[in-house]
Amino acid sequence: MPVIALVGNKGGAGKTTLCINLASGLLRRGSTILLDTDPQRSSLQWRDISDASDLVAVVDAVDDVKAAVSQYQNRCEWMVIDCPPSVHSEQTRQALSCSDIALIPVLPSPLDLWASIHVERTLDWARSVNPGIKALLVVNQLEPRTRLSRLMHDALAEIALPVATTAIVRRVAYRNAMLHGCSVLDRGAEARSAAEEIKNLTDEVVKQL
Repeated sequence: MPVIALVGNKGGAGKTTLCINLASGLLRRGSTILLDTDPQRSSLQWRDISDASDLVAVVDAVDDVKAAVSQYQNRCEWMVIDCPPSVHSEQTRQALSCSDIALIPVLPSPLDLWASIHVERTLDWARSVNPGIKALLVVNQLEPRTRLSRLMHDALAEIALPVATTAIVRRVAYRNAMLHGCSVLDRGAEARSAAEEIKNLTDEVVKQL
């Protein structure tokens, strides 16, 4: 059972939104559990506002990440962990110690790039206890027509982590899906472009595992 951790070192990078949509993409491949380890419990709140029975299952794992992974690892084919927005949190460190891959969403901004450097250092620590862990930066909330976004890939080359080919564009569809307690994959034609991004990213992540 592959374990995928969504990790960041700065709030506002769209980590939880990406986490929910990725987990929803994996659910279409097999049974999936999302562990919410962020004390804000945003993934749990998203699940609570929906009465749909076919959404990804979300479990509160704030108190003990490793115990939750052990408890649920034989109950699903995929596990996704929504970590707090800090690489220094105990939850993030536990998640990295038992994950197969860490996805790091990063916004096209200098502050987010600088924050990613701290993630890189934490991953160096994680490999000392979990040598097989992989990592993948995901450009999130991209605005393609801005100069900063065009320079993003050049800037990411300064960070010694691989970058996903699929970038997630800043779209209203992602916010609307969260408000409706679903993923962009459930929103039909109005979220077609967003759904295609999530499908492509899901494919890319699966190929890494």
